[in-house]
Amino acid sequence: MQKVNLEDKLSQFTDYWNPRIVGELNSQHVKLVKLKGPFVWHQHELEDEMFFVIKGRLAMEFRDKTAFLDPGEFIIVPRGTAHRPVAEEEVWVMLFEPAGTLNTGNQENDFTRKDLEKI
Repeated sequence: MQKVNLEDKLSQFTDYWNPRIVGELNSQHVKLVKLKGPFVWHQHELEDEMFFVIKGRLAMEFRDKTAFLDPGEFIIVPRGTAHRPVAEEEVWVMLFEPAGTLNTGNQENDFTRKDLEKI
């Protein structure tokens, strides 16, 4: 049992769209990621995802609307829902999702990260 300092963990990397695992609980991964620019449209057939904004402003695009998240806010994207995160400026996000969730869901492309680093 160790406490996790989010700023310390986030200071350990500078790249975007490359989640790092910082914790595990009940077959769920707690991940930290820095975002900038648009991601790809995708969906997760079997997993819900939670995006918690730590710093910056995140636009979560859905096919019929866009939700804007500020620091201290989160959104849960239900399984099977097409979505695309967009960050106009750098955004720090904590993700909660089942272990093994592929960051690009039903897509494999340049953004896909299969083997995540634990920090």
